Amino acid sequence: MRLKLSLMLAAALVSATPAPAVAQYTLNVRDADIRAFIQDAARITGRTFVIDGRVNGKVSVVTDRPLSRSEYFEIFLATLRSNGLVAVPGPNGSYRVQPIDGAAAQPGRIGSGGAAQNQFVTEIIRLRHIDAVAAVETLRPLVSAQGSLTANRNANSLVVADFADNIRRIRALASSIDRDSSTSQIVTLKNAGAREIAAALQALVPAAGEGARAPVAIVPIDSSNAIALRGDQALVARFVSMANDLDAKAAGGTELRVYWLEHANAETLLPTLQQLIGGGSDPAQKAGLPPATSSSSSSSSGGNSTPAPAPAATTSASTGAGGTGSISTRGPAIVTRYEGANAIIVAANSEVQRMLGELIRQLDSRRQQVLVEAIVVEIGDDAAKRLGVQFLLGGKNIPFVATSYSNASPNILTLGGAYASTQLQQETTTVDGTTVVTQTSSALGNSLQEAAAASLLSATGGFAGFAGDIGKNTIFGAIINAVKSDTTSNLLATPHIVTLDNQAAKFLVGQEVPITTGEALSDNFDEAFRTVQREEVGIKLDVTPQVNGAGEVKLFLRQEVSSVAGPVSSRNSDLILNKRSFETVLTVDDGEILAIGGLLNDDERRTIERIPLLSDIPLIGELFKSRSRTRAKTNLMVFIRPTILKSREDNAALTARRYGYIRNFQLQRNPDVEPAIDTLVRDYMGTTPPSPPTSADVTVGPVNLPELRGPDGSVTPTDVPPSTSQAPTPPAGDYP
Repeated sequence: MRLKLSLMLAAALVSATPAPAVAQYTLNVRDADIRAFIQDAARITGRTFVIDGRVNGKVSVVTDRPLSRSEYFEIFLATLRSNGLVAVPGPNGSYRVQPIDGAAAQPGRIGSGGAAQNQFVTEIIRLRHIDAVAAVETLRPLVSAQGSLTANRNANSLVVADFADNIRRIRALASSIDRDSSTSQIVTLKNAGAREIAAALQALVPAAGEGARAPVAIVPIDSSNAIALRGDQALVARFVSMANDLDAKAAGGTELRVYWLEHANAETLLPTLQQLIGGGSDPAQKAGLPPATSSSSSSSSGGNSTPAPAPAATTSASTGAGGTGSISTRGPAIVTRYEGANAIIVAANSEVQRMLGELIRQLDSRRQQVLVEAIVVEIGDDAAKRLGVQFLLGGKNIPFVATSYSNASPNILTLGGAYASTQLQQETTTVDGTTVVTQTSSALGNSLQEAAAASLLSATGGFAGFAGDIGKNTIFGAIINAVKSDTTSNLLATPHIVTLDNQAAKFLVGQEVPITTGEALSDNFDEAFRTVQREEVGIKLDVTPQVNGAGEVKLFLRQEVSSVAGPVSSRNSDLILNKRSFETVLTVDDGEILAIGGLLNDDERRTIERIPLLSDIPLIGELFKSRSRTRAKTNLMVFIRPTILKSREDNAALTARRYGYIRNFQLQRNPDVEPAIDTLVRDYMGTTPPSPPTSADVTVGPVNLPELRGPDGSVTPTDVPPSTSQAPTPPAGDYP
């Protein structure tokens, strides 16, 4: 049934009387179709309604007075609500009329302000004091059967979906119960430790529901040795009484406690505790024994020795204020360590126990590890040229004349001396017309011949010479020497070591070379004694890292690369050592590479040795000269890179990278055989080899295939052979 009758009556009234300021509408329908009722409401209110397919039935509405448009809309919403329907706001001011079941899950209006009482809206109620989960349990009975009430734990708020009038009632009730009824209190402890008492009381706090706050919060305050409590007034009062009782019972005599250390070293920590209570130093240190050794890694041909562990020390402080700079103690305080279990034993009153226990707790923390990598690069290029002529002229009746130069090899004087000694050792005897030549031996002659042989064997380059007799008792000889040498070297070393934060570490790969430090003769001058000291030669790295809170690493670093250059000379067997050493203190960001030092050297030397006057004669003057030219270029650079290993995952990733690097080299040599390192780890160590690091995503673009161009200009792609299954070759310089 339409509302024609009511509208006709209203129109007649309008024509008979002056028009009112606001249009009036009268509702008087019985058993009207719900869809027709919605259509009339759309025409009167000027709103758009989307009718759900599930909407059907009859409605009856009777009013005793005319209604304004807003009142008509309110009666319309109330009619829908009473018939199990709801108008949910939609886009562009429209409304969706649907069954009330599931309306809370539909998008609708947010906030009940200005909404009609029977309009279905969603409201957010923020709580300041009470817990949202607890408030849900209190307010849930007030929500209609079709509404919903949930708690947002993160924001401590309520999300309510219901009719506007009911939401206003729920908000008013939530404001009434959202009151801070908790109390706070601070308990200052005199004997017991705040952290210990707080942990004991926290274990007695009643468990709260899922997502709800605990009824009492207990926080230790180490700086003032107090605990702060906040929560229900009755519970706080009970816990305050318990804390005072525990503190009073801790005021007894001497207590004996054992502190088991997990990360710190008892031997290292003990002197600090001794100094605090006024005790002496560790007897092990007084005896000259070394402290706890730092981590080290060495590969050397020499021997190693391990220092014996230091004995445990015991320190006691008598009644009073203790030693200078120590904490005050009432009664005796004894601190010792048990080496077998890395534990500290303290016998003292409760106050000293509290202070020492808190100090031990803070110092016994897990230290970070630091990977220190050094890169030593040295590129050398040496070139040398020598050219010279040596003469020798001598005889029984003429003066001895010779030219000799320091840069010439072999030396003509050495060869001439050997030849002369041979002639001097010959004796000629003539008997009955027969000449007999006999050869004698002497120590001087043998020494000269040995020196000549050594000079010939050590000569380099090209040399030529001749010698002969001039006359009966005169000899003449000449040697021409020419040498050109080029030497290129490229040294790349990457020593690296992992150590704890603020822990010294040493790395050595090399040898121990004997170096003569002195010689002496016996009292009878018949025996010679030589003192020898062994010196480490190779690649050495000494480093102590310190990690700060900003993620930077301070390094106390000493880097040395040394090698044996050879003997001093052919007559002196002492060794010459080449050393490149850096010692510095620097700060580097985590994972960054820093160049800590270097050397760029270009050394060129030219030497001319000549005979005065004769070397100035044109043309033939070059025969009285010896020229040499040497040039040495050195490019040395040292880099350092510290990396902080903060967790087990960082340690595992580092191990996997280094393990995979070695494994790939073994696969490269024999791809068909399992790497030996995998076999060793699995069979000998009985564990699983580290997994290789996961490769990053790779984007592959189009590939330009090789092409062949025919005689007619046509282009055809060539066949590309399939790739072979082969282990990847680590690129040069890509050290993990």
